[in-house]
Amino acid sequence: MTPVSEEAGSGTTRKGRLIYRHGIMTRLTHWAWAVALFFLLLSGLQIFNAHPTLYIGAQSGFAFDNSVLKMDAIYGPDGKPQGRTTVLGHSFDTSGMFGMSGPAENPSYRGFPAWATIPSYQDLATGRVVHFFFAWVLAFTLLVWLASAIATRRLRRDLLPSGRELRHIPRDIADHARLRFRHDGRYNVLQKLSYGGVLFVLFPLVILTGLSMSPTMNAAWPFVLDLFGGRQTARTLHFACMLALVLFFVVHLLMVLLAGPLNELRSIITGRYRTRDDALATEAVSGDPRS
Repeated sequence: MTPVSEEAGSGTTRKGRLIYRHGIMTRLTHWAWAVALFFLLLSGLQIFNAHPTLYIGAQSGFAFDNSVLKMDAIYGPDGKPQGRTTVLGHSFDTSGMFGMSGPAENPSYRGFPAWATIPSYQDLATGRVVHFFFAWVLAFTLLVWLASAIATRRLRRDLLPSGRELRHIPRDIADHARLRFRHDGRYNVLQKLSYGGVLFVLFPLVILTGLSMSPTMNAAWPFVLDLFGGRQTARTLHFACMLALVLFFVVHLLMVLLAGPLNELRSIITGRYRTRDDALATEAVSGDPRS
């Protein structure tokens, strides 16, 4: 698709061309993932609160010393309760956030605070219903996106970095550190690697580890549970994937703010993106509609 100038018939403006960057399928799946991940995160923390401890191995309990993360409440040296988080044997006072949260006069003893879970009160059954529903939304959206990306060749065009791009990773890291961003409508190599990591590593891993904790799936596909070394290890990996996705989301939002939030937001809502280098923009999108 040919780049569109800001004003019809006026040619290129000083602000750069307004190009068609994201097709309808990209925009729909982007927002479907955003909604699904929001509800998956908060409902997942609700489920975690039912037993706020993570283990490595196939079993857990009082007879085992294999926990890697634990959130609970204890009585401190002053005789008052305090929240405690233990990571790999190292304990930290996390009162007000993890282990114990809420008002001081009426604290709540739970892993994550009420504002971080769906529903806000402790309700494992509702949390599981919400979590499972949006897990299927995530998985179905991933399949739809993958089929579309293969059919439109977007997978190779936009997400597979070339050898030349890989050699320029140090330069791109340095440019980002100096807050120097390219506005030509194309993904840079760091974007390709991060998006590819989410789509082809984190999403499949979070889906498979989630399935491995289902008794029904254990009966149908026992090899999936064996693949992750047991239910408890799968649960820990599931939690680690969640942390990685949250980190990606934070960095993603930060980059959007630094690169120009209005322009970036417009591109993922309407598909239109304003470039700052018309020559590169023309090369990137002329005759190459985004899907």
